[in-house]
Amino acid sequence: NTITDVLQEYEVHSGDVFFLPAGRVHSIGAGSFIAEIQQTSDITYRIYDFNRKDANGKTRELHTDLAREAINYEVLDDYRTKYDAVKDEPVELVACPYFTTSLYDMTEEISCDYSELDSFVIFICMEGACKMRDNEGNELIVNAGESILLPATTQDITITPEGGNVKLLETYV
Repeated sequence: NTITDVLQEYEVHSGDVFFLPAGRVHSIGAGSFIAEIQQTSDITYRIYDFNRKDANGKTRELHTDLAREAINYEVLDDYRTKYDAVKDEPVELVACPYFTTSLYDMTEEISCDYSELDSFVIFICMEGACKMRDNEGNELIVNAGESILLPATTQDITITPEGGNVKLLETYV
């Protein structure tokens, strides 16, 4: 198989989720709109950079020797994370030691209780718009492409879709 054959087998579709643990070689294809959620890290090993140039016209440094030692060489049949799409309730997509991410695909108001959670919460609005109201009465409209960071002191929020459907990603540590 050529790399083109392999890439065609893994055509990406709207709603696909890929959990990529450390050491998994990955790339983002042209035309993809993604939300990348990751553990805090200051290490990236670049093994190929599509001959892109930096602001000074130079190719960026590659780290092939370091990457070779860090790569997870396990091969899977499919790298997608399987989940059942459900309306109006959270669907857990990924839970690992570093973060938990859930999908909210909503047409109805939902309340979220964070009173037992000792973490900030990030919401990324993927589609539509919603109103978020916290336990202190703060309100904010969040639109597609926008994110909101709730401090760890937030006890609960109510999410109300504005004008139909809203899709949100929720992440906390």
